Amino acid sequence: MGLFILRRSGVMLLTALCLTFIVFFLTNLYPNLEKLAKTQGNFRMSDEAVASWLDANGYGGSMVSKYGQWLGVLPGWTRETEDGYSGRCMIGTVSAEVAAEASTFCGILQGDWGYSTRFKDEVSTIVAERLGNTGRLMFWVLVLMIPSALIIGVLAGMREGSVTDRSLSTASILTTATPEYVSGVIFIAVFTSSTVGLKWFKGTATSAMDNPNFENFFLPVLTIALYGMGYIARMTRASMTEVMTAQYIRTARLKGVSFHNIVMKHALRNALIAPFTVIMLQFPWLLNGVVIVETLFNYKGFGWILVEAAGNNDIELLLAVSVVSVFVVLITQLISDIGYVYLNPRIRIS
Repeated sequence: MGLFILRRSGVMLLTALCLTFIVFFLTNLYPNLEKLAKTQGNFRMSDEAVASWLDANGYGGSMVSKYGQWLGVLPGWTRETEDGYSGRCMIGTVSAEVAAEASTFCGILQGDWGYSTRFKDEVSTIVAERLGNTGRLMFWVLVLMIPSALIIGVLAGMREGSVTDRSLSTASILTTATPEYVSGVIFIAVFTSSTVGLKWFKGTATSAMDNPNFENFFLPVLTIALYGMGYIARMTRASMTEVMTAQYIRTARLKGVSFHNIVMKHALRNALIAPFTVIMLQFPWLLNGVVIVETLFNYKGFGWILVEAAGNNDIELLLAVSVVSVFVVLITQLISDIGYVYLNPRIRIS
């Protein structure tokens, strides 16, 4: 198992480097840099003024050298100006003495995520705060979604073709086929609008950032959970149905083992192998897929800053969001692989 984890970690690191370089390359294409320069300066800047601004702010040079500086494996850039010195490892324009004491390496590996041109603050501070908001939302979504989906899937798969199976499967398909922006608008209209007469929730998702109570969180949590719940339930139902027709289950029935014991002691563990992988894949989806819901409910989380960074061409913030997303995907995939090996003895033994 240790060798397996070590090998998977090496592949994960190589994948992370490739993906982050691709994202860095795309965000640092000249049209994006030109738009950034004109946004920070003025939209009537000439080509020469744009090139001068980019060079003065460290966006000149080759793509590989800029990526190395951003990553923190190459020395950061330094420029001498009329007022002093500026550089990647300095905040603003400083004197020669301060510039001499500044760090040589200041990239992602050193914990320096850059400065946001949209929010005028450290990128690490913004990402940590918004990631915390989305983390609280994700926690309650998972608490509602996973147990409900597994229960629905197991109940539907226990007796294939029964009324319970058809009813739960139909409900699962309907929830998965309904996009979040549709169900979210319906919930807002039904549960918060006074015109409908069911104004049960007076809280707002915006208030949930400071006061995460039931009223503030319920609608966005329900909107996200319903969409993912149907998919997990369908996968669980399919896996449970396949297990219930296996030879060892038939043998247990012939020996007179009760149906309850067959399900709980023999079928359930094997039926959870495929849904476990699907559940782990929900983490990256929740991290980036909540963009619509966070925008709809005005909840300023991780998805919200992704939209803000892309809409305002905030390159440093967009890169940070991409790095976090890449590592969440890779880490959850690693956990999924380890869990799959643990749940499936045949793979573990081989």
